[in-house]
Amino acid sequence: MTDAGPRIRPATAQDWTGIWPFYRAIVDEGESYSYPSPADEAVSREIWMGPEAGTVVVAVDADGRVLGSAKWGSNRPGGRGAHVATASFMVDRGSAGRGVGRALGEHVLAAARAAGYASMQFNAVVESNLPAVRLWESLGFAVVGRVPGAYDSATHGRVALLIMWRSLQD
Repeated sequence: MTDAGPRIRPATAQDWTGIWPFYRAIVDEGESYSYPSPADEAVSREIWMGPEAGTVVVAVDADGRVLGSAKWGSNRPGGRGAHVATASFMVDRGSAGRGVGRALGEHVLAAARAAGYASMQFNAVVESNLPAVRLWESLGFAVVGRVPGAYDSATHGRVALLIMWRSLQD
């Protein structure tokens, strides 16, 4: 990573080999995603990189090592809710605290705004995932809903899922 932070670029099929180790670790730790666990590589690749994933980007360091990834698109494609974007983010634990999540978040917000989305909504931010909640709040998201006990955290048991939202028209 340079002093300017990670470079964000469109993901390629070859990037999966860099994404898969942290994807598997994050999903299998059971603290932030409801994806199938233990993570199966073929299923996981389809979830993250498949045709239904939307736009997928990676954050890379100066050597091209994948530090994190995000996918984004319409929250409700093809209908009356298609003007609202959504996104998912994963950062390699070895890169945590280095601004990778923030860089991905800022990139996705700008890209969604440029694509004409009116707002962005996260449907399921795990309440006990405090780094994520703090990051999204610092980027202008507000908690607009809370579903008690909707996520079964490996550490905390059943915790709430937060619905977070922000306008992209500011």
